[in-house]
Amino acid sequence: MTIPFASIPDNLRTPLFFVELDNSMANTATATQRTLLIGLMLPGAGQQPNVPVLVSSAQTVANLCGSGSQLHLMMQAYIKNDIAGNVYILPLADPGELDSSSGPADMIAASGAINVTASSTAAGIISLYIGGVRVQVAIRPTNPPEDIAGFLAQAINKMTSLPVTAIQSAGTGSIAIQAKNAGEAGNSIRLQMNLLGTPGGEATPAGLGIQLTSLSGGAGAPALDDALASLGDKAYDFIVCPYTDTTSLNSLKDFLSDSDGRWNWSQQLYGHVFTYASGTYGELTAKGELRNNQHESLPGMYNSPTPDFVWAAAIAGAAAPSLRNSPMRPLQTLAVSGVMAPPEPDRFMLVERNNLLHSGISTLTVDDDGTVRIENLITTYQTNNYGAEDDSYLQIETLFLLMYNNRWLKTQVTSKFARMSLVKDGTRFATGSAIVTPSTIKAELIADYKTLEYAGYAQDSEGFAKGLIVEQNSKNPNRVDVLWDGVLPNQLRIFAVLNQFRLQSAVTA
Repeated sequence: MTIPFASIPDNLRTPLFFVELDNSMANTATATQRTLLIGLMLPGAGQQPNVPVLVSSAQTVANLCGSGSQLHLMMQAYIKNDIAGNVYILPLADPGELDSSSGPADMIAASGAINVTASSTAAGIISLYIGGVRVQVAIRPTNPPEDIAGFLAQAINKMTSLPVTAIQSAGTGSIAIQAKNAGEAGNSIRLQMNLLGTPGGEATPAGLGIQLTSLSGGAGAPALDDALASLGDKAYDFIVCPYTDTTSLNSLKDFLSDSDGRWNWSQQLYGHVFTYASGTYGELTAKGELRNNQHESLPGMYNSPTPDFVWAAAIAGAAAPSLRNSPMRPLQTLAVSGVMAPPEPDRFMLVERNNLLHSGISTLTVDDDGTVRIENLITTYQTNNYGAEDDSYLQIETLFLLMYNNRWLKTQVTSKFARMSLVKDGTRFATGSAIVTPSTIKAELIADYKTLEYAGYAQDSEGFAKGLIVEQNSKNPNRVDVLWDGVLPNQLRIFAVLNQFRLQSAVTA
């Protein structure tokens, strides 16, 4: 038997005891699964754009990127669902509203309005919601409309974490509301009243005349290519994108591509995009059918008070702990915190949700108490390269299982076979030598697969052993080629029962 020392020389004559360490059989580490939140800073924020930053709290993001910025609100929503995540932000610059002398603007900020047209006839509380966040103001019959508008504007601007600013027209009951960040994403910021209704203690004071115009007119999205290029070779498994325009999603699709992106054989960095779109059943169907990417998930609902970019972060945060800990388990029924469900009449029925799942749109459900839950978080992958229906990458759990198994396999191979001689099967050599054959490698892979199977990351080790091929490359004798035919675990999603009942016993005496 030959002991394969790496450091202790063979020609030692000095006594006595020498030891070297070999950790090749001790590695049990797993990859760090980071989260990346992509979004805009406020104009004038001091943080350097396009450079990822490790953060630990929403207040840290507010300090870096501005209170009420996209990234601030996304971080708030994310950590409400995933308190243990390793979170980075990728700040994008917001040029703000440019005047004519500064050249053309890249984006336009969304704007809305509040108009107070009549005083109340009784004292009461105005419960105004901006992006699902309540702003309350007490008023009396003696307050004229311009005073009420002033109270509202002051209350809005006092809550610096809101994604909007309020400017009252002097001496009037009119308030202009503008999104703090420019772009189309601001159009999902809604102005609403009394979302909890009378049972929740919210009602418009008697006689008060008030008109709300939700934000609209926002246009454009920041270019992502330069920011994505700055990420280097650090892996981010959970990538949250606040934008659903085709250009932004295609930039991320290229970034994660199997052919030359992060899922490519040479990078092996992986990652998955989480985003969100609001729209009617027809709008979401049309949007989903334009996408076909196994590395993105696009949930959607209609008429939620919560902005879309907050939804994207909240859903990613709800899914991340399960996908990190147990990617084989389905995400169904996981609660999504930090968001408000749409009104009951605007929620999709089962048939609609099922059809959306056939159009690349992930679905959510709402409990009687308003709790939002993941129903089925799928990818937008729908057809293969020939346009034929293909469900091989439909479920997000499949992608995260592949990430885990690929990384596990890499860890085992690079730890155990880092510096080995390679000889053909049948070669005789001393036991313990730093030499391997294809059969030796195959036996190790089978043993490693059984470990994966026992932990729930794979199944059918007997079938795997029969189908596994390990061979020395015929053109390059220094290369081993492996056909790894692992079978991933499935998820229990449907429990179908035929209740063939009886009205009397079928057994006769």
